[in-house]
Parts: sequence; C-alpha cells; structure tokens
Amino acid sequence: MNTIKGIKILLVDDEPHILQFLELGLRSEGFEVESASDGINAVQMADLFNPHIIILDIMMPGIDGVEVCRQLKQNGNDAAIIMLTAKDEVSDRIRGLTTGADDYMIKPFSFEELLARIQARLRNQFPNLFGEITLGPFGIDDRKREITYLGQALTLSPTEYDLLKLLVIKHGTVMSKSKILNIVWDYDFGGEDNIVEVYIRSLREKLRDKEHVIIRTLRGAGYRVDLP
Repeated sequence: MNTIKGIKILLVDDEPHILQFLELGLRSEGFEVESASDGINAVQMADLFNPHIIILDIMMPGIDGVEVCRQLKQNGNDAAIIMLTAKDEVSDRIRGLTTGADDYMIKPFSFEELLARIQARLRNQFPNLFGEITLGPFGIDDRKREITYLGQALTLSPTEYDLLKLLVIKHGTVMSKSKILNIVWDYDFGGEDNIVEVYIRSLREKLRDKEHVIIRTLRGAGYRVDLP
C-alpha cells in the first residue's frame, strides 16, 4: 500500500499484545500511530492527536467502544472509525454502525485486510489526501477544487463545492442541516439554516436534478446522496 505521509491512526484496545502488534505493523507502513488502552483515554487522545483513522475495540472495561464512538461523534470528531469485535454477532455490528462507526472487523483478522480497510476509509472520507477521487458518477479533484458529474465539470462557487463534496463523500449518510452548517459554514455561522436549502436548490439545478434523485431530501432529517 502506498502510504501518504502524515496520516494519523489512533489504536484503542485493552489487550497489550494487539496494540503492540498493530503499532509495529502500522508504523512500518509509514503511519503516525498513537494508542490508548481504555475508553476515557481514547476520547482524550482523539481530541489531542486528531487522527484520520481510529481502530476501536468494542469490548473494553469501563467505557466500551460503542460509547467511545458515540462521544467522539457527539464531539464532532470526523475520523473514520473501524470497530473491532471478537463476536461474530449482528447486534454488535448494528450497535457500532448506528452509533457512527464507518466499518467493522471481526477478530482475528489479517493485517493485510486491515490495511485494505484503512485505505478504503481514507479514500472515501479524506479524498483531499489523494488529490483526486472518483465516487460513482462524481469526480472530486481538491487540487483544482473541481467536481465533475458524468465526466462534465460543474461550475461551482466555493461554498457549492464544499457542500457537494461533503454530500458525495458522505454518500449513503443523511446529513442534517445543522451538521451541514457546522461543517461547511463552520460553527461561527450566525445566519438562518434555510441557507442550506438555497444552496441545495442551486446544486440540483446544476446537476439537472429536477426529480431530486441525485440529492435526496429526507423530510425532517436532511439530505443524502446515493451512489450506484
């Protein structure tokens, strides 16, 4: 795997031998790695270290991985979270994913598979690290700040670019108006949340999305882009 310099990974597990194994392997791949052995330290470390990826064990004493995940998302942490579980149970996966986890792996797992999952999450959630990424019919090039749809470049304002990029990268996930405002307009935005509707309308016009099948509205919840 071609590692990009500066990618940070936080490991959270109460089993020392797993932490040591993953630390050695990931550092040898060129990642910056920090670790925590319990939930409380994990939340604090995530705030200080600001990782791109968090590999988080579900079964831990005290605050378990699901609660750690919930707190991280509540705090606005945008790291991609890959949950680890020793139980091959659907309920564990559902709890983790519905709390905000992006992926899961069942112990024991191969290191090669973990690297592949890390690469996939980075490309999906941090495409700017790679310069250019293709997601379904969309192409996002952060170097040019350009988005293409079906091979055609869209004429977008800076805010339209940031909004469409967010929706495409988070495809399949409902983004509420408040979350969009926090990310695209920043926390200091003091205007009305109907500004989101104005920009969504503009994006739909540029995408010729009259039927709202590209950018979907989920009444009372927010907006979602679904990719084939």
